[in-house]
Amino acid sequence: PYTTLFRSMAQITNHIENFEMNINEDFVRKAQELEPALHYKTVRPAQLVSFQPSDAPDKPNDWDLPVHNRADRVFDWIPCRMQPVEALDTMPLSKGSSVCLDFGTHHVGYISFRLTPAGSPPDAPAHIRIKLGEMPCEIMEDTASYQGSISSSWIQEEYLHIDEMPARISLPRRYAFRYLELKVMDTSPKYQVLLSDVSCDTVTSGDMSQVDPLNENVPEDLKRIDAIALKTMEDCMQSVFEDGPKRDRRLWIGDLRLQALTNYETFKNYDLVKRCLYLFAGLTQNEHHVGACLFLRPAPMVDDTSLFDYGLFFISCLHDYYQATGDRETLMQLWPAAYHQAELALKRLDGRGVVKDSGDWWCFLDWNDSLNKQAGAQGVLIYTLRQALSLARLMCSETSGAESVKQLESWIETAVRGALEYLWDKELRFFISGQNRQVSWASQIWLVLAGVLDQESNRRLLEHLVKEDPPVGMVTPYMYHHFIEALIQNGMKDTALHYIRFYWGQMADLGADCFWELFNPRDRYASPYGSRIINSYCHAWSCTPSYFIRKYFN
Repeated sequence: PYTTLFRSMAQITNHIENFEMNINEDFVRKAQELEPALHYKTVRPAQLVSFQPSDAPDKPNDWDLPVHNRADRVFDWIPCRMQPVEALDTMPLSKGSSVCLDFGTHHVGYISFRLTPAGSPPDAPAHIRIKLGEMPCEIMEDTASYQGSISSSWIQEEYLHIDEMPARISLPRRYAFRYLELKVMDTSPKYQVLLSDVSCDTVTSGDMSQVDPLNENVPEDLKRIDAIALKTMEDCMQSVFEDGPKRDRRLWIGDLRLQALTNYETFKNYDLVKRCLYLFAGLTQNEHHVGACLFLRPAPMVDDTSLFDYGLFFISCLHDYYQATGDRETLMQLWPAAYHQAELALKRLDGRGVVKDSGDWWCFLDWNDSLNKQAGAQGVLIYTLRQALSLARLMCSETSGAESVKQLESWIETAVRGALEYLWDKELRFFISGQNRQVSWASQIWLVLAGVLDQESNRRLLEHLVKEDPPVGMVTPYMYHHFIEALIQNGMKDTALHYIRFYWGQMADLGADCFWELFNPRDRYASPYGSRIINSYCHAWSCTPSYFIRKYFN
């Protein structure tokens, strides 16, 4: 049977000892000058709602066709007893009673509401609990039982004591949600409370008016998938491209790379990508290594998390940005930082030209504990070195350009030869990874993207991969993106479209307003953190159906 295990963040994150942040003040200043204007809009709940568990069994999918006709099921919960918002006017709430408001779709913003006493004058504070959820499971499942690997403080739950009423309550935190539940923990026997005038001031730097509509001949199911992907993108566009507006609210470079690709086909906010590039180049780790993620508040700083593949993806982000904009000034300023990431990564090669399979570093690739990452890391290295070579050739007019070209060509030759001689298994017709010669989806996909084999051989490998279906599979939209990209780059657009419908289409059928951080079709309760209630259900790396649909199927 298919099984995926996850490790805790404490186990898998490579924290740098004796960490020091390097600051390029010129780059940080450029980034600050590019800070975007934020757009605000007031929205109100669409209806009152309650939920009951779905009786539908969670059967494994046969990996052939998407599941349609969800019959209003929202990720294993069925909305019921829906009422108009006006019903709040005649719904006094006493100790133990609650009400859930449905805002109709996903929003990111700031909540406010009014509480009014009903009955006798309040002779004790009103003690209330507010829960906000992107999905019904966050409202309906017991948050007190959470024992996951990341902090429960990410759960969107607030307890308030209201001493004086009537009162207009404005919550100071920013939330990402569709559903808001208010429960009265206690008042006194003498009075109840009425909830009214509930609103959310939404915030985003995304401007949907800049996004062109799809062509009329695009199938309706792809239009629906595109709309959800665009909403995901919009809600993750804040002062930077956030990974998720609920959690972690950071600028992660793996997410940025995919957001930027989607942005070039949709919102076309090139300055926001440029701002993120300058932040990553201006706030680096030891040895000027580009960090995996950045914090923006209270002041911009790089985290001490170091990832092999994410450091290399600074090259990809710069390469893709230049391809989209032709901005040579930014290329020239940031090229040394990009080239340096290649130099740092090459230290991980052994004498065979293969990335070392050691435990003192971490490469992400996917949320899959059983995945050996040596071969995938080799693919990422070659893939990004090829992009660096493309940029170096553009820089040939500069003093160091020709020397960089020769060095990169040599590095690529070494890494490709290492992959072919030591990672390719002719009998299995798969790339293998690690001492146990593991065969995984991620290893094949990344070495296909790296162009280690010719296109015809890549096609045969991908067909073989789909047919054999190795048990070490894919569990995130992030990894599925790279699978779709590999299919398209090797002339398999029909198969790519099938998997867009299969994967993102299933999330849409399960009630997604935005696409999720993680979706395992064979285990809907999967979470890298120990509970799905803390998963992010609006997550940047899942926005790329809009990139694929608009670039290849529009």
